[in-house]
Amino acid sequence: MTLKKILLSWSGGKDSAMALYEIQKTKDYEIVALLTTVTDGYGRVSMHGVREELLGRQAESLGLRLHKILITQNATNEEYESTMKEVLTKYKNENVHSVAFGDIFLEDLKKYREENLAKIGMEGIFPIWKRYTSELVRTFIDLGFRAIVTCVDSKVLDSSFVGREIDDDFIRQLPPQIDPCGENGEIHSFVFSGPNFKREITFTIGEIVLRDSFYFCDLLPSR
Repeated sequence: MTLKKILLSWSGGKDSAMALYEIQKTKDYEIVALLTTVTDGYGRVSMHGVREELLGRQAESLGLRLHKILITQNATNEEYESTMKEVLTKYKNENVHSVAFGDIFLEDLKKYREENLAKIGMEGIFPIWKRYTSELVRTFIDLGFRAIVTCVDSKVLDSSFVGREIDDDFIRQLPPQIDPCGENGEIHSFVFSGPNFKREITFTIGEIVLRDSFYFCDLLPSR
């Protein structure tokens, strides 16, 4: 059987990891590359604040190719869309016609992705779409995935939630109005171990800073 070639939009966080897990479970796809936007000049995953080195170690442990897409700081939507179009068109010319995402319930975001992909004759795949987020985060933990929170929105959570592992205690202590998967942008994370990882990614906790109303926790790669 010929596997369908796809790309996976990859942030390095738990929702991306669950989307990847579901894709791999079907055995229907060949993941050509993980696509990650990196802020140029900072060398960090956009919004998650994770260093490129850890991102690379993550992809290596997963046994997948990583394609980093450089985006300037404070990039406009036009710049982002133009850059993505250029990258995706290249893959389409190599017979890759689909991109998978870890979106769960944001209808506007899903529509935005599908419309932009349709402009270049590609389609979106959404492996964890409409999953109950309380059940999804529970499955994530039960499967043996491990993730640390690298960014929280200070408008809805205080700094005590950043730099912590996503486990039972973390989920229990989230305020009731916060989505347990952070689907509204409340939290972002870095997955460092799981059932499809060859080895655990090791790091130490660095400085916690407040920038642009978000608390970021720096993860320092172990040597």
